[in-house]
Amino acid sequence: MDNHSHDSLLHGGLAVGFKRLGAACATVLAVLGGCATVAGGKSGKDVVAEKAQQRWDLLVKNDFAGAYRYLSPAGKQLVTEQAYAGGFRRNFWTGAQVRDVQCPNEEACEVEVTVEYRHQGLGMKSPVREKWIREKSDWWFVLER
Repeated sequence: MDNHSHDSLLHGGLAVGFKRLGAACATVLAVLGGCATVAGGKSGKDVVAEKAQQRWDLLVKNDFAGAYRYLSPAGKQLVTEQAYAGGFRRNFWTGAQVRDVQCPNEEACEVEVTVEYRHQGLGMKSPVREKWIREKSDWWFVLER
């Protein structure tokens, strides 16, 4: 094999390697679509985690009108702010912590939150799962009835 043939194989192999690498990257990006970055450099997963924590912080503070602002546009068509606020017990939650966010695609995420509350004088913790969707370039809490 002469040097020219060796160079052709090397460069041809690199081209094939780069094509395979590109295809592999495209596949990984498709699978990790829920982690795609949004304006400001944050991933959708990070934005949802932040918004979910903010919403729960408002619920713990009995700011139900504030929490209502995180409700999806479709959810706001189903329930008024007053009805939403009326569905909660005041001073029930004592804390909440977002534990995990999983985004199966770029348009939806599931959030796991550990909620703390008092029941019969005892401090209790319970996991809560909720859904968030992306609509009109923003993330929204999905009201499930």
